[in-house]
Amino acid sequence: MRDPYSILGVRRDAPADEIKAAWRTKAKTLHPDHNQDDPTAAQRFAEMGQAYDVLKDPERRRRYDRAVETQQTIMQQREVQRQAEERAKAARAKAEQVMEELARANAQAGGQAKAKTGTQGQASGASAAETPEEMVERIFGTSAEARAAGAKLHEQQQAQAKADGASQDGADAEPGAEAGASDSTPKPAPPLPLQALELITSLMRRIRGEAPPPEKAPDLLATAKVTLDDMLKLNVATVALSDGRDVRLPLEAGMTDGQEIRMKGQGLRLQGMQRGDLVVTLKMARDERFQVDGYDLHTVLSISLEDAVLGGEHEVETPGGKIPISVPAWSGSDQSVTVPGLGLLKDGGERGDLIVELRVILWEKPDAKVVDLMRHMRHGLFV
Repeated sequence: MRDPYSILGVRRDAPADEIKAAWRTKAKTLHPDHNQDDPTAAQRFAEMGQAYDVLKDPERRRRYDRAVETQQTIMQQREVQRQAEERAKAARAKAEQVMEELARANAQAGGQAKAKTGTQGQASGASAAETPEEMVERIFGTSAEARAAGAKLHEQQQAQAKADGASQDGADAEPGAEAGASDSTPKPAPPLPLQALELITSLMRRIRGEAPPPEKAPDLLATAKVTLDDMLKLNVATVALSDGRDVRLPLEAGMTDGQEIRMKGQGLRLQGMQRGDLVVTLKMARDERFQVDGYDLHTVLSISLEDAVLGGEHEVETPGGKIPISVPAWSGSDQSVTVPGLGLLKDGGERGDLIVELRVILWEKPDAKVVDLMRHMRHGLFV
């Protein structure tokens, strides 16, 4: 079956009444009796009914949403693995090209060494040999980081060559030989295994830069359903993930409804990649008494007409029990009373407020005196 949300034309977070209204509207337009000329009307009507059957049941809707989320996660994992394989394939191709160039350069240097004689000819042949870093630069291009790394590697090679040359000259030189004779001694090229090691090191430095961390896996999204009591007591919420794991999320001060919490290293685990993060969205369950707005709590207090005009004392429900409040005289339904410090806990240790919204109501049965008074006020007749 196709996506039931798209069939009914509703949002994925649409409430139950919106889904029901969309189903009724489409049922009227897609009913086969109204589309007798359309041979697919019956099939479309049945498909629409199946979609509504899935979304009207909270449990079936939850299972469907979770299956879609899991499928999206799997597709993300496959895409990440595919991209990683392409990068690895390209890196292997570059490495093979480098090794071929290295073998060709060593063969060419060996031929030049045999063809040329004399100290000066050997020195010029050694200076013309291409260094591993230069070879990587020629194949992969130039960059500031690569040049800096190549210069450092070249200095280390020169220092090692001087140390080796000085040790060799000290052992082979005859007594009375000139001190500067060692400067003209040709420096032997590093053996092939050493050049290969230097080349691969330079290659990996260029591919990875200055040893960056592995690529991070995509974030894993989840929703934590909590109650108002959980938020007030800072309980520990359990988050069920699409991969079958259950993660414990300690609720802390500063959290509120709709907030996203990033849990480092709790997301997807993919081979060859740094583990991703888990992004949890807090979703507060509906409370019959209070409505959450940021860190404030809103509640409704019904007052009579005489209390709205004259004012009075009332008791209002709070998370910690009932407390008395004073309703000012001449209070309408567009006014509210604020009780500070009875909301959710903020970062700094303070709490939000409790906003008591006033609602003026009439008596259950009409009152003759009130009706007579209102009639006199409407017509401007005052006693």
